[in-house]
Amino acid sequence: MQGTSDRELDVALIGAGIMSATLGVLLKELEPSLAIQMFEVLEDCALESSDAWNNAGTGHAANCEMNYTPERADGSIDISKALQVNVEFDLSRQFWSYLVGKGAIADPRSFIHPVPHMSFVHGADNVAFLRKRFKAMTAHHCYEGMEYSEDPKKIAEWVPLVMEDRTGDDPVAATRIITGTDVDYGSLTHLLVRHLVSQSGCAVHYKSCVTDFVREQDGRWRIEVRDTSSGETRSVRAKFIFIGAGGGALPLLQKSGIPEGRGYAGFPVSGIWLRCDDPEINKRHHAKVYGKAAVGSPPMSVPHLDTRVIGGQHSLLFGPYAGFSSKFLKHGSLLDLFESIRPANVEPLLSVARDNFDLTEYLIGQVLQSEGHRLATLDEYFPNADPKDWRLQVAGQRVQIIKPDVKRGGLLEFGTELIGADDRSLVALLGASPGASTAAFIAINVLEKCFAGELTASAWLPKLKQIIPSYGVSLIDDADLCRQIRAATAEVLKVDKIPAAGVSLAAKRA
Repeated sequence: MQGTSDRELDVALIGAGIMSATLGVLLKELEPSLAIQMFEVLEDCALESSDAWNNAGTGHAANCEMNYTPERADGSIDISKALQVNVEFDLSRQFWSYLVGKGAIADPRSFIHPVPHMSFVHGADNVAFLRKRFKAMTAHHCYEGMEYSEDPKKIAEWVPLVMEDRTGDDPVAATRIITGTDVDYGSLTHLLVRHLVSQSGCAVHYKSCVTDFVREQDGRWRIEVRDTSSGETRSVRAKFIFIGAGGGALPLLQKSGIPEGRGYAGFPVSGIWLRCDDPEINKRHHAKVYGKAAVGSPPMSVPHLDTRVIGGQHSLLFGPYAGFSSKFLKHGSLLDLFESIRPANVEPLLSVARDNFDLTEYLIGQVLQSEGHRLATLDEYFPNADPKDWRLQVAGQRVQIIKPDVKRGGLLEFGTELIGADDRSLVALLGASPGASTAAFIAINVLEKCFAGELTASAWLPKLKQIIPSYGVSLIDDADLCRQIRAATAEVLKVDKIPAAGVSLAAKRA
């Protein structure tokens, strides 16, 4: 801790995950004089949802996740959500490229690797859906280079494990885009936190539990912090607070007492992976293969067979299998859900329970699944899987948003949402997928929501455009800029880009 900034902060970041790390680094780049401190209840950063084993690491670009492309009543495919998520990931790529370019991150391969993204389906109805989806997506420049096949031999070239010993009477189809990535968000968080705290006026405090927030007369917040090792308590004062504590954000938002958070609740969903570390198996699969979600399942439960690169080791993950736990964090308490109940959120909770019976039924079924049931699901994506090659890996907790609604009492949301104080002095991030991959987008939203006065030509705007060259321009609308940005970030991050017409990927790599 540095001198007078020990107690008087410009920015307090609660939670040491990818969200707080991204926002902290971005703010420090825009305003180097800021005094920023991060508070984390655990002994290190990225131990919850940001940890590589706790998320899919997909770098959600909405290439393969079919839940982002629903079928309309008239049979057409709505790709609007996919496009939104797709270009949000471009913001993260630009932010990371900037940090690599200035030397803050020495080697992009320490956290990101090229891995094709694929969608795979079987059955006539699903094949028809994927065919329409491919046609709708490739009509837009954001999905240039996406490939489609219903030929089992071609799909077997892409993902041999998926097609081995598959019966020929069941139609199959797949899409593939080579620009996909696998991202180790745990490693990335460590890199960002290390860079942040190496700068003057910045510090991170582990084993530090935030117990309360008190609004003072001068508009600042007093933050009460307890050292979980010694039990000692201390106070710090901050002009601005970002609550980016994953599943722990809701209880902290409630502690703040801001009226904007009134009525919000959370619905926790747990997850389990099947994990395979056998190098002989792993070298025969290089893709993230996403299927269709079961009816009533949450987005985080879309089945996928994933290539992962974590700590230099290649592994396969399959799942996740959803379940229910009353914990809000993997390292949390079984009392988390019950302790979050307030008079103001009882109606939203009951309304969501009433209106989401399919989800409740699905989660009960997942909780009751046997090992045999899990392996049967894996068999759909890897028919020759041997149970002895796989072991269980517990994933992170996700707390879905339950928000108050005048008409229905409460709504269950599967995205993320920023809940901020009216005076812009505090903001909390609630929700889950597609969180980590869109951290830069979320951080920019925090800037626009809480620091709009600084986003001017005479203040932060020129620097922000240096960090995020596409800022202020829609890559959905500007095809030329989209292609330019993707080519430039692919070069810096050492990931694949769409080859020029007539140039094969093999030739490009050679």
